[in-house]
Amino acid sequence: MEAHLKHFKNNIRRQMWNILEKEGLALPPKPIYGRIPNFKGAFKASKILAETSVFRKAKTIKIDPDSPLRHVKKIALLQGKTVVMPTPRLHKGFAIVEPNTNVLRKADFASTIRGAMVLGKIIDNPYDLPEVDLFIVGCVAVSQVNGVRLGKGGGFGDLEYAILLEAGKIDSNIPIAALVHDVQVLKYSLPKDAHDVPVDLIVTPSRKISVIERVSRPKGIICEKLSEEHSKLMIVKKLGKC
Repeated sequence: MEAHLKHFKNNIRRQMWNILEKEGLALPPKPIYGRIPNFKGAFKASKILAETSVFRKAKTIKIDPDSPLRHVKKIALLQGKTVVMPTPRLHKGFAIVEPNTNVLRKADFASTIRGAMVLGKIIDNPYDLPEVDLFIVGCVAVSQVNGVRLGKGGGFGDLEYAILLEAGKIDSNIPIAALVHDVQVLKYSLPKDAHDVPVDLIVTPSRKISVIERVSRPKGIICEKLSEEHSKLMIVKKLGKC
């Protein structure tokens, strides 16, 4: 059953990457296959997201490092919000970027992966992370029916949620917003694995979509679901749960 679910999800990912390329919607970095795809209209979608009440109220936002989320990182910093960015594959934990004078002067650079790691503070102990008010995630595809999202398939987005939940930095009902192109929004439910973390809100270049009936989220880290790479991460080891 698990192998069948994995195969099903991989098929949807391939279909989505193909659609984005075929319709000329994909932006660099390329190839988009195997990535959270950058897309035309990501800046417009970021501005729409920045106008939502959950964004305006949030003081500290966890924003994934993916290319289409660079604009919303910059907006968050310029609005005086702290950005918590997972380092690629969590190898160094999280980069905490405070909206200080130096960061604001270099906001374009600070919104990049390298910039966040250079200008921010690297933290590999989950208990030293700040409390987070909002998650903003990238996707390959996401269901507007039940909120289940498909990332690249490595499980890092779900792991980041579990780490912060176990460390007491979020609660299980933290608002989670996905930033995608309209074609990445699915009008049917996606099957959910035990570790999958569904979203509440989907924002595209044209609209905001509230998920119809978000399915439940995991209650914490699921040790038996961790890959060998996940288990070796310092931030997971310091969590002391598995």
